[in-house]
Amino acid sequence: MFGIILISACTLMHIYVFWRAASVPFVDRHVPGKVLIPVGVVLWAIFYLGRVFGHGGSGALATTLEFLGMNWMGVLFLTSVCLLAIDLITAFGFLFARVAPSLRGWALVAGGVLSVIALVQGLRPPVVERYEVRLAGLPDEMDGTVLVAMSDLHVGSLIGERWLAARIAQVQAESPDLVVLLGDLFEGHGQPRGEVLPIVRRLSAPLGVWAVPGNHEFHGRGDKSMRLVEEAAFQVLRNRWAELRPGLVVAGVEDLTYWHRAGKGGDPVLQALESRPTGATIFLSHTPWQTEKAASAGVGLMLCGHTHGGQIWPFGYLVRRRYPLLEGRHEVDGMPVIVCRGTGTWGPRMRLWRLGEILRVTLRGKEKEGKLVDALWQNSGVRPTHLTKLALFEVWGHP
Repeated sequence: MFGIILISACTLMHIYVFWRAASVPFVDRHVPGKVLIPVGVVLWAIFYLGRVFGHGGSGALATTLEFLGMNWMGVLFLTSVCLLAIDLITAFGFLFARVAPSLRGWALVAGGVLSVIALVQGLRPPVVERYEVRLAGLPDEMDGTVLVAMSDLHVGSLIGERWLAARIAQVQAESPDLVVLLGDLFEGHGQPRGEVLPIVRRLSAPLGVWAVPGNHEFHGRGDKSMRLVEEAAFQVLRNRWAELRPGLVVAGVEDLTYWHRAGKGGDPVLQALESRPTGATIFLSHTPWQTEKAASAGVGLMLCGHTHGGQIWPFGYLVRRRYPLLEGRHEVDGMPVIVCRGTGTWGPRMRLWRLGEILRVTLRGKEKEGKLVDALWQNSGVRPTHLTKLALFEVWGHP
């Protein structure tokens, strides 16, 4: 059903772009219809073959078709947005009738420029976004623990082993104490290649590597990708918790969108959190849903992915209607929620305007913060409301 909707939407965008392009004076003068129509048919065929055959195939031809087809979809989207903006301003040519066709020409140029920028940004490596989070109940000896998270890698025909190896090297360079994978590790079509396993095994951390399934882990493979993750000696959290050290718990759920579509009963969030020991809890969920429920259950930090931050602006405005917590850090009933905008890309290898990201979260204890504030207040006479985060960080870094 998703494939049918995607192909239908792209076909409509395709027709719209070429219909409006035909009215542009430059195109009308220099590109006759007997050329424009065949070009449109060929480009639509590339997209269709890339989606239907390239997406599930293997080999150089399938990869090339998928790369061209998916990126043409991104170009169509950005060009359609630019043309639609002009059509809305001009009431589809009823206003400013004399200049409207020329404005559509500039819209085509803008769509092309934005597409080039998006492709360049999509092919660039992700950045490391740094956060600091205070967790009530975190043991003093675990203050300063470094957690590194990746989400939505979508390793497959368009994102391969070399890219994955570079991302793992990025993670290991952060010297993490704990690594978490927030779902959609694999793209979801075809069996993960055997070359992936030795690369994935390079990922390591003293407190282990923990993963939760994303929606793409269930796309037509019977969960084989998560079994590959388990073969790499990673721990998969399927609606359960685990105690990393006394006072620090990590819990995780299967993807909530898959759970909803499959019509499964029960409450995976409460199931994952029930009967856990006291202390600080980090909750992993591929989809940023049911955050209030996690907060009311006493979770100290929730980490999510899935949204890609919209990936290609302005698509994020539509995504936000279904996923209000689109990207970055949020506070839900006092609980920090950090939504990763994706380490890789889905579909087009394009991003506009934000690069992919890897999360680096330093965990701090709330009790220690209170003691530091009291000490600084007593020794310096400075009111706590005037103490900066930088000053506290300097004290933590230089005991």
